[in-house]
Amino acid sequence: MSNPWIAIGALALVAVAIPVSMMVVSSLLRPSVPEQGKRAVYESGEVPTGDTRIKFNIQYYMVALLFVVFDIETVLIFPWTVIYQDAVAEVGLSRALLPMLAFIAVLVVALGWAWRNGAVKWVRSPRASAQRVEQ
Repeated sequence: MSNPWIAIGALALVAVAIPVSMMVVSSLLRPSVPEQGKRAVYESGEVPTGDTRIKFNIQYYMVALLFVVFDIETVLIFPWTVIYQDAVAEVGLSRALLPMLAFIAVLVVALGWAWRNGAVKWVRSPRASAQRVEQ
């Protein structure tokens, strides 16, 4: 019998070798035409203006972070729902249900904490508030 780690190592080697070989072949075959337009910062064909350090609203990142948290929750709950009926038959209702209820309770507490600290409250810009008043 052969060691199963040999197959995993071979798969990892192939997974690294194929993209690296594609990049090497591509760099050897592509034409190299250096010009200043290719080295310039690309901004939709326009000449870049202004400072690159602009301030973004932190709410974008908070919403993205909350999305990731609850997306992971969905990924963990879905397989549990698929095996729930078999798990209840095998280990009983409390041993199948209580861990998932504890997991959901932790997430509800986290959502409550985020809500209390204003992570899910969208802050309106002064310009949007002014436009709403005018209408």
